[in-house]
Amino acid sequence: MEYRFSERVKSLKPSAIREILKNSSAPGIIPLSAGNPAPDAFPYDAIREISRRLLEDTPIEALQYSVTEGYPPLREHLRAYMGQKHHVGTEGDEILITSGAQQVMDLLTKTLLNEGDTVLCEAPSFIGSLNTFRSYRAKLRGIPMEEDGVDLAELERALESEKNIKYFYTIPNFQNPSGITMSLAKRKKAYELCRDHGVLILEDNPYGDLRFAGEDLPSIKSFDQEGVVMYAGSFSKVVSPGMRVGYAIGPKEVVQKMVVCKQGEDVHSNIWAQIVCHRFMTEFDYEAHVERLRAIYRRKSGILVEAMERHFSPLITWSHFEGGLFAWCTLPEGMDMLDFVKRAAERKACVVPGTAFLTDESEPCRSFRINFSTPTDEQLAEGVKILGEVAREMA
Repeated sequence: MEYRFSERVKSLKPSAIREILKNSSAPGIIPLSAGNPAPDAFPYDAIREISRRLLEDTPIEALQYSVTEGYPPLREHLRAYMGQKHHVGTEGDEILITSGAQQVMDLLTKTLLNEGDTVLCEAPSFIGSLNTFRSYRAKLRGIPMEEDGVDLAELERALESEKNIKYFYTIPNFQNPSGITMSLAKRKKAYELCRDHGVLILEDNPYGDLRFAGEDLPSIKSFDQEGVVMYAGSFSKVVSPGMRVGYAIGPKEVVQKMVVCKQGEDVHSNIWAQIVCHRFMTEFDYEAHVERLRAIYRRKSGILVEAMERHFSPLITWSHFEGGLFAWCTLPEGMDMLDFVKRAAERKACVVPGTAFLTDESEPCRSFRINFSTPTDEQLAEGVKILGEVAREMA
């Protein structure tokens, strides 16, 4: 039988990262390509205890249908917590619990975008979000990254020249894949530019709590008094990615339309997982848990940087990072990045080619992404050593 796929999906390709991950668990593979939290980062005991009490005392609460907007106690707690700790959310904002932050990208795009409309996004940017935008047949305009965040001159040019721009997508903290953090000055200016041009900002912040060096910076949403920013948060990197709990905080009018779209997608997000997240935040020492995560990633990033300084310098360079899970590494001029990635994989060290994160995968790219949270300490040191050997052989 011949299958005729829709125009929306027939040109889509599988996620390069998900395809690589299929092979990253094979025996002997060093998984520098993943983006999973470290195995010792999960609060196993707390989740076990919360789940036991929940299923013993009020099982129907976790097993029955719930409201699309999300578990009310979790929404109420997030509104207070995000407001007090991060100055995120105003009277004009609403909160929607989603099936991971990825669903925020999907619901907002479905709500706002018509085929052919433009999405501005950092270049490089997170492949999962890029593929979501592509699935709605958006026109993607990449804005180059600098060491302190997005190139503001290019952002302004795009805002002035592109038609039907629906939003600017940014990951301001420890960006995936580059690890770059947008400076405070650039956050304020990007907000002003988008506000003045009537363009929404989609601020994706899955890694904001994972800062292990430097000073915390306010979110772009914390400046928002005019309904310019849709904020996407997540429990994936701080509690569990498998539980699939994320949230959107943004203008009520937009969130209400996203709720209608979500009703047609999954009715509501996993209610057991929402209750676990709520109770973990309110009945356990959540802040101490986050500090423990920072200590884990501070140590693992130190192992990575030490190994890169030993095996990469001066041939391979990397962007400075103060948090998150990734390092963005660049090969010297003239070295074939895709061939490098292939040779490294043959030696059992898997990284993600930089082309996977571009709005146009055919553009030249000499960079690749390393994840330092998933591998063991020994795998991390050995994997970087292999990458350095491959680069020297190719040079």
